[in-house]
Amino acid sequence: MSWEGRRIHLIGSGGAGMSGLAWAAHQLGASVTGSDRSDSTYLERLRAAGVAVTVGHDPENLPEGAEVIVSTAISEDNPELVAARQQGLTVKHRSELLAELCSARRQIAVAGTHGKTTTTGMLTFALRELGEEPSFFIGGELPGFGPEGAAANSGWGDGEWVVVEADESDGSFLTLDPEIAVITNIEMDHHARWDNLAELRDAFHDFASKARAVILPREDTGLAASLDSGSREITPFDLTGPGPGELGLSVPGAHNRLNARAAIGALVAAGFREEEVVDALRGFTGVKRRQEFKGECDGAKVYDDYAHHPTEVAAALGALREFGPDRLIAAFQPHLYSRTKIFSQQFGAALAEADEILVLDVYPAREEPVGPLEGVSGLDVLRAAADRAGGKPAYWAPDLEAAERILRSRAGAGSIIATLGAGDVTRLSDRLVS
Repeated sequence: MSWEGRRIHLIGSGGAGMSGLAWAAHQLGASVTGSDRSDSTYLERLRAAGVAVTVGHDPENLPEGAEVIVSTAISEDNPELVAARQQGLTVKHRSELLAELCSARRQIAVAGTHGKTTTTGMLTFALRELGEEPSFFIGGELPGFGPEGAAANSGWGDGEWVVVEADESDGSFLTLDPEIAVITNIEMDHHARWDNLAELRDAFHDFASKARAVILPREDTGLAASLDSGSREITPFDLTGPGPGELGLSVPGAHNRLNARAAIGALVAAGFREEEVVDALRGFTGVKRRQEFKGECDGAKVYDDYAHHPTEVAAALGALREFGPDRLIAAFQPHLYSRTKIFSQQFGAALAEADEILVLDVYPAREEPVGPLEGVSGLDVLRAAADRAGGKPAYWAPDLEAAERILRSRAGAGSIIATLGAGDVTRLSDRLVS
């Protein structure tokens, strides 16, 4: 596969997925440019690698004759996209470029509503520990896998395997052609794309049906039965085999033990011995923004997590409980008005397991609180949490400044503060430990 001479321009190159594609294409010899509406650490890394990226969208950013790559987040009225169509340039969805890159390697693709980033990170880490040089594309940052030991969300290795996080949020995982498909779990999350659970399960079936080996939860007997064929290897996973102590993971939580079992199953299907894989995983310390330890605030340990679904919030808090804190303080920022509207009661139930609860207002991302979303607020989550918390302290923080003031007043030795959410709440953890 020759990339020399190709011109590739990515609109929205500051995102986790898009920046990873830009980095890989650049490594392979393509002439890569990009733009995004605001600066980010991802753009900084691309600049450091020699990729020309611009802050702001302008038709002048388009190189002559470039292939233009967009994600689902790019609207049709984006000025660069409008200009690209007017000029007759080839426009592709990011999933097409990802599929092209991955087609050059034997593919392990990890899909699922929860846990796919960590499982992809585990697989990438274990393969390197096993002496392989994997390529990888991950929706988070894997510490130590970038230049000079920095964190990285993609890499292009000389080995035969590529590990890729397969995103169901916009259906793009269906463009991949995995040799080994991992499904961590299936649950409704992206209601704007999928009408119901049956439709979503059908999509996961189509994704997995391409693979020669499928790793999926033991309890999902229906999907296993529908995929069963004479030539396809179906491997259910759960906590059987090496138990929590025998696995010796550095990351806590029942969900991470499940992620590890899924990764072990995939690598056994790839031809590695289970004992070797278990040993390789013991040094895995996690992915950034997944139970990431950030430091201390007045004696309290501060952890940051991307959890933005009720199941993920419950799992993150359950894992932090394993550290035995005197008090567990959860600071949650809901992500998207639509998700907040649908799941406010479930979020409240999950947060009520903390000893103290703080809720910020909704991080809107691409949504506006209009029409059926009018009036939706983080207060909906706070009220639901307070109803279930049995009198535990519950705080409203309309912005990061208010949240910081409250959390500093509640911090103390022996406690854990967890900042949770997919928006900019990670800045709150940075402020607390600065």
